[in-house]
Parts: sequence; structure tokens; C-alpha cells
Amino acid sequence: VESVESGGGLVQPGGSLRLSCAYSGRISGFNRMGWYRQPPGKGRDWVAIFTSDGSTKYDDSVNGRFTISRDNAKNTMSLQMNNLKPEDTAVYYCIVDFRPLGPPYWGQGTQVTVSS
Repeated sequence: VESVESGGGLVQPGGSLRLSCAYSGRISGFNRMGWYRQPPGKGRDWVAIFTSDGSTKYDDSVNGRFTISRDNAKNTMSLQMNNLKPEDTAVYYCIVDFRPLGPPYWGQGTQVTVSS
């Protein structure tokens, strides 16, 4: 599985960005797929994910502001981010995760900077 993110950039607080992830390869059997982020000097944590049972989950810090979506026909996944805050500044990664039965597949990441 390979994935490529796009759509990051610099935005003012309160603004919006839409991240996209184009993935290829066989993804059947995944455990979760979605978005993680890594703020400067911190670890990588999940933000919004689809689980294998079809549910969608959001971290509390983004719930109500971010929306994850997926287009199975186009093999793409998106993250619509509204009302962005400076603390949303991070490198955002898309993931197709087969753990514990297989490896996680990460994209290369895209930088999101929220600053005035």
C-alpha cells in the first residue's frame, strides 16, 4: 500500500483546510485507516479514523471541527479541517493500518501551520 497526502499549508486561526490522501494497493482487511498528526517536538497521535467495523472516530480535540471522508471508487481519503487553531499545527499523515496482523502504511506527511 502506498499513500500520498496533499493539501497542507499556512492558514490563519479560524480558517479551513482540506487534506487529501490518495492510496493504492490492496487495502482489504485493514483494521483502521485515517489521519494522524505530529506537532513540533511531540509524538504522533491519531486524529480521525475509520475502523474496520465501519465506524468513524475523532479525537476530542478535533471533534466538531474536523470531518473525515472516503471515496472508495477513487481510493482517496480526505480530512476537512474547519475553525483551525494554532494547536492544530502539525505534520499530518494518512495511514492504512493492518496492525496487529500486518504493518501500518504511512504517507510522507503534509505540513499544516495555523498562525496569524
